[in-house]
Amino acid sequence: MKSGKVRIIGGKWRRRQLSFPGVTGLRPTPDAVRETVFNWLMPYINGRRCLDLYAGSGALGFEAVSRGAESAVLVEKSPKAVKALRQNQQAIDAQNQISVTACAALQYISTASSPFDLVFLDPPFATDELEKACYQLQKHGLIAPDGLIYLEHASDHDLVYQPDVWHELKSAQRGGVRYALYQLKNSSNK
Repeated sequence: MKSGKVRIIGGKWRRRQLSFPGVTGLRPTPDAVRETVFNWLMPYINGRRCLDLYAGSGALGFEAVSRGAESAVLVEKSPKAVKALRQNQQAIDAQNQISVTACAALQYISTASSPFDLVFLDPPFATDELEKACYQLQKHGLIAPDGLIYLEHASDHDLVYQPDVWHELKSAQRGGVRYALYQLKNSSNK
C-alpha cells in the first residue's frame, strides 16, 4: 500500500486533505462510497458520538465530525497510521472533537465504558475482525439505543455473525466492496 491523501467531502472541513501512510491493510473508503454513506446518515449525524473502530486514514471519523457529529474516537493499532491521524487532527484543529486512540480495535472494545451513537466498522478485508467486532460491540453494550452501525467488507465475504438486534436500513455494493447501515433495535422499535 502506498501512502496518499483522501479528501473530506462535505461539511465544515470540506475539501481538506488527510494524509495517510503506506500500511498493509489500510484501504480508505472511496469518495463515492463515503458520499453515499453520508447521504444515508444526513438525517442522523448531528450531535452523534462516533467511534471509528478501524480508523486507518480516519476518513470516516473526520467526515462525520465535519458534517455535524459531536465527536469521534478514532481507534488504530498501526503506529504509522496513528502518527498520521494525530498530524491530521492538529492540521485541521480538531483536538476538541476528535480523539485518537492507539490500540487494537478488540482491545479498545473490551475497555471502553460508554456507548456510541454511531460506529464505523471497516477492518482490513484479509482478517476475521468484522464478525468479532460485531459480537464484542453488542456484548459490551457499546452501541447506544437506536444507535447506528456502518459495516464495510469485501463483497465476496458473507457475514458469519451479525447481531439479530441490528436492523438493516440501507446497503449497497460498489466494485469489490459491500457496505451497509444498521440500526440497533431497542424495546420501543422491536
